[in-house]
Amino acid sequence: MEIIKSIEKLRKVLWEHRKAGKSIGFVPTMGYLHEGHLNLVRQARKDNDIVVVSIFVNPTQFGEGEDFDSYPRDLERDASLCEKEGVDYIFAPDTHEMYPDGAPLVYVDVLKLSDHLCGRFRPGHFRGVLTVVAKLFNIVMPDRAYFGKKDIQQLRIIMQMVKDLNFPIEIVPVETTREPDGLAMSSRNTYLSPEERAVAPRIYESLKEGFQIIKDGERDATKVVEHILEKLEAIPGARPQYVQIVSWDDMQPVKELKDGIYVLATAVFLGPARLIDNIRFKIEGGDVDVY
Repeated sequence: MEIIKSIEKLRKVLWEHRKAGKSIGFVPTMGYLHEGHLNLVRQARKDNDIVVVSIFVNPTQFGEGEDFDSYPRDLERDASLCEKEGVDYIFAPDTHEMYPDGAPLVYVDVLKLSDHLCGRFRPGHFRGVLTVVAKLFNIVMPDRAYFGKKDIQQLRIIMQMVKDLNFPIEIVPVETTREPDGLAMSSRNTYLSPEERAVAPRIYESLKEGFQIIKDGERDATKVVEHILEKLEAIPGARPQYVQIVSWDDMQPVKELKDGIYVLATAVFLGPARLIDNIRFKIEGGDVDVY
């Protein structure tokens, strides 16, 4: 495995593999890897000849007062984990390499899909995400790129960017990786105190209760949301930011659940950590299933 910090060098190395007819799988991350990231890597390793993992804490996707400076970083640890999983290259540029002129003058933006869920509360976040992902796609030029379903709005928006801007890349979604008690794995889980960590699984439990209500026949989205909010507000120290049910197609909130694909999602502050989770599901006739 090789760690590369130069865009020019990575392009040259990958060009040789591409000329040899080898497929390239790409896993973009902000580092401080956990089992969720490693599951993305494992899927990429199964599907491709060459696997590239990027590790870059992207400043353009952090808003004022967010945790850019305190976001956990440990390249040596990440490199050890990647090497064990058979990663071929880590791309670990510094901020100057990615943004040599400071903040870029050109961004990739998104309409409508970012109006709700996390996008409502993090203005500019998805503009920063799309811009850095587009840059990384142009640098790595992968055949496939791997994203977790935990960041469901990010996944949906990146899929739309690839479609609308004609990137010749297959986006491969990978299921959310969870701790044994159900908590979605996240680098920000390190912010939790022991007491906060003990109650954090109740976030997903609350979503599952809401999903069960839908399975039992409830089609009024407002009633489902109210039930989940009540459960979340009962978690010691929890401060729910939102609970919403949105259509998968356009990420817009719905009032009545009909046949279609939906996302039941929440963001909850617990201590200093902002934790997100979701359940994507499909209604077809009388059947309701995770999708």
